[in-house]
Amino acid sequence: MDKLQSLRVFCEVARCGSFVRAAMHLSLAKSTVTKSIAALEQDMGAQLLKRSSKQVALTEAGERVLHGSRDMLERYDAMESEVRDAVKLPRGTIRVGTPPSFGAHHLMQVMAQFTQRYPDIEVTVVYDDGRSDIVAEALDLSIRIAPSLEDASYVAQPLMRSPQLIVAAPKYLKTYGRPRSVADLARHNCLVHTVKSHSGIWRFEGDPPQEVRVHGTIRSNMGDALKQAALLGRGISVHPSYMVEDDIAKGQLEVLLPHEVPEPMAISVVFSTRRNMPARVRHLLDFLKDWARSPPSWAASD
Repeated sequence: MDKLQSLRVFCEVARCGSFVRAAMHLSLAKSTVTKSIAALEQDMGAQLLKRSSKQVALTEAGERVLHGSRDMLERYDAMESEVRDAVKLPRGTIRVGTPPSFGAHHLMQVMAQFTQRYPDIEVTVVYDDGRSDIVAEALDLSIRIAPSLEDASYVAQPLMRSPQLIVAAPKYLKTYGRPRSVADLARHNCLVHTVKSHSGIWRFEGDPPQEVRVHGTIRSNMGDALKQAALLGRGISVHPSYMVEDDIAKGQLEVLLPHEVPEPMAISVVFSTRRNMPARVRHLLDFLKDWARSPPSWAASD
């Protein structure tokens, strides 16, 4: 069995404290992880992990192997990156987090172009609502979409801004009428995103800026769920333009208060550190920055 791969598996099990989570992050079968650890322990002639029904812990020998392995793997990855950079052949795996709607409808187009250019790189795209711990989830990069980024522990690269729109279905408007001002929204059934507006306050740009506290019968941390509720005529919602432009074009949703400007969403890519960033991740980061220089019709450059 590949000893270098066994060390990678061991480091991931130690980091996760779980065979199952390590297998998921490495895209391996749990049985493969178990065999890899067993082979490494046989090679070392020592038990490296103490297993129980609830957790996995390092033995004293395991601590020593972990300390040495991290340095060895970092140096190997740096060497591999340098060599592959020299011959323009980046390879390996990248884990990218993204909000689901943006990931499915927009980021996946970029990933398709990226993997076509770099066929030896495997990209795993996973759900991140903006609150995932990048290190704990083993994310190399993550797309964050929010009015502003609050976590200063990550490095953030702004990509673009997405305007937001206030929308409702014709069915809702026929029954309950249209709001005529920002203040009117307080009297309507509004669909609140619990991550982007956990307090139920919608903010609007202007001179002076405005804000209104809204409420309604449906709240969710999933933008697609709120959009579906709006399509069903269950209330008024606010979404980035990339989520609703097709529904507006089809007449399934209508823009409300077009002269008011909801707080736009900043689209950024975040990562834990630039230090020892693998070449494959640098290539993807540069690819995303190039994509953002000519933003789609629904976005504005940052």
